[in-house]
Amino acid sequence: MVNVIKEQVMKIKKHQFLFEELVKRDFKKKYKRTALGMLWSLVSPLMQLLVMSVVFTNFFGRNVPHYTIYLFAGNLTFSFFRDSTYGGMNSLMQNSNIITKINLPKYMFLLSKNVASLINFGLTLLIFFVFALFDGIHFSINFITLIYPIACLIVFNIGCGLILSALFVLFKDIQYLYDIFTMMLMYLSAIFYYTGDYPEHIQKLFYLNPVYVYITYFRDVVIYGYIPGWKTHLLCLLYAAIALLAGALIYKKYNYKFMYYM
Repeated sequence: MVNVIKEQVMKIKKHQFLFEELVKRDFKKKYKRTALGMLWSLVSPLMQLLVMSVVFTNFFGRNVPHYTIYLFAGNLTFSFFRDSTYGGMNSLMQNSNIITKINLPKYMFLLSKNVASLINFGLTLLIFFVFALFDGIHFSINFITLIYPIACLIVFNIGCGLILSALFVLFKDIQYLYDIFTMMLMYLSAIFYYTGDYPEHIQKLFYLNPVYVYITYFRDVVIYGYIPGWKTHLLCLLYAAIALLAGALIYKKYNYKFMYYM
């Protein structure tokens, strides 16, 4: 496994210049021909937060401490997952004109989408911390542990992207099914409501949702000021590993078919 990872890293280094250009293109393309340009990466989540705060605060936020940050943490994490996986799903088809002409590792296009989404996430995360500061949240050394769920979420997004990109090349219906799936997942991720109001056995069911686990880790550290237990750490790692392994296997299985469907 280690040798395989080293081999793939060496391939990326070999095409480092192209990879960097792909990342720049993917990040800039999202805001091409817009008045605010890349500022939308900051303005967009703030506008979403404003709308959600106005709509949901009176319904769900009365008994939740730091509800704006609670809402922001959920929306921030879910948006990163959604943007990364959507970009990953389309990565092969959007670059089919390059893939069919030049022999390159196809996963490079997916990784470039994920790096572009990570940059956008990083910029929004800075705004999130500013909001947390103004909301009276005290920063502590525990905030360093957020590196762990972020790293796991990155791996999870890449794994999901591998699965979606492979299936999308073969079955175009995947994009419509995924639209429905992400909408359902958003409501099951407790972005705007508090799961503590549910019975204990229902609360445990939420942990079957990987995105909810990553959101909960963020909230526990930032809002409640403590580091989650070993079970949460294990779930974060487990979901990331399963997604990456499943994605790699599916990608390898159907890789030879991609050229015929592009």
